[in-house]
Amino acid sequence: MKRHTLLYIYIVMCMGMMLVSCDDRIVFSRYESTPVRGWERNDTLSFNIDPMQETNMYAEEVGLRITGDYPFKGLSLVVEQTLHPSNIKFIDTLNCDLIDDVGHAHGKGINHYQYLFPLTTVKLDKGESVHVAIHHCMKREILPGVTDVGLTLSRLVTTGIQTKEDKQKESKAPQR
Repeated sequence: MKRHTLLYIYIVMCMGMMLVSCDDRIVFSRYESTPVRGWERNDTLSFNIDPMQETNMYAEEVGLRITGDYPFKGLSLVVEQTLHPSNIKFIDTLNCDLIDDVGHAHGKGINHYQYLFPLTTVKLDKGESVHVAIHHCMKREILPGVTDVGLTLSRLVTTGIQTKEDKQKESKAPQR
């Protein structure tokens, strides 16, 4: 009897975790790895977002994963976006604060740190797709310690009822 009760509790907990972990607002989320030898200034990471299923406002975030080998307190990125089929282009510079003055990482992790930085809020029409290219613009040609760069596109709530998370994303990101 105890065995069945424990199994039942385990199954209910797993199903609950699966429901909580799903976020139907995320339309696109992907990371690209950088070369092991270091991320060169001319190594551009590309992301292609499929055509939108509906017209809506979307929040864009850039994700970073670094190791303890990263030698600087910050990282400057150039993010170039092209909307298709209109061929409208946007270029943003994102300055990422990674490590404080004492040497503690702001990201989550122990020796590998993960960060999410709000980029912008953009209105995308149904059928519109986006090509995003990201490269660093640091003085040093090759950056060690940057392992992955990612992009997340999330649908913002348009029902008039916003969650606390939606309000934070909108307030941190510049709008287009």
